[in-house]
Amino acid sequence: MRRIKKLGYGILLFYLMIGSALYFLQEKLIFQPTTLEQDYKFEFNYPFEELFLKTKDGAVINAIHFKNESPKGVILYFHGNAGDLSRWGEITSFFVEMNYDVLVMDYRTYGKSVGKLSEKALYNDAQMCYNHLLKTYSESDIILYGRSLGTGIAVQLASNNKPTQLILETPYYSLVSVAKHRFPIFPVEQLMKYRIPSFEFINEVKCPITIFHGTDDSIVPFESGKQLFDECKSLNKTFIKIEGGQHNNLIEFEEYQNQIKRNL
Repeated sequence: MRRIKKLGYGILLFYLMIGSALYFLQEKLIFQPTTLEQDYKFEFNYPFEELFLKTKDGAVINAIHFKNESPKGVILYFHGNAGDLSRWGEITSFFVEMNYDVLVMDYRTYGKSVGKLSEKALYNDAQMCYNHLLKTYSESDIILYGRSLGTGIAVQLASNNKPTQLILETPYYSLVSVAKHRFPIFPVEQLMKYRIPSFEFINEVKCPITIFHGTDDSIVPFESGKQLFDECKSLNKTFIKIEGGQHNNLIEFEEYQNQIKRNL
């Protein structure tokens, strides 16, 4: 009996330790930035301007603005949870090749961006970048594109503005739903400080919405993206199911490429 009690106490202690780690270390689990020296020189194959946008709370957001001579429009791109602009600038060049200007920012603590992270700060910084584009572009020329972590930020921004369209690659229903999938035995609803409830924002979006998701996504479950699509009451929505697609390789699939060409 004593052995059973000791085993039970041990299991409980282990459970509490893991739960505490999930709470206190969740920012490190969600955000996986790499940093760059402030004097780091970006090198890309297309003309670009490097931006340092100052926020009202004293943070500085580093961004790359690719520019074409006669662009079809501009894509405001919100990237995934890992890396920095030296990587994401290369990835977004795909859209520059299609004759679109692209603005992609690094979140706070990523690359050269500095400032305290929070869910509210992510939304505010996104709006700041959107407002920056409005100085040069008509709102009807702005496309919002979110990838993985960035999808929730893009949906929230679209819900408060009037871009011409919203494109989401491997989106989630909410960050809480993804955490529940990964840690089903823990009360993540109570533990999560970052929630990003995309499902709440998406029904406030007035522009056309396109969602891409691969069936073999091991990071954000396919069901999470499909649930977000099903929650959306818009009549102007499209879901592209990519059979065999994983989290980081949708660009390799013909279905993705064909739909992007139709959208852009």
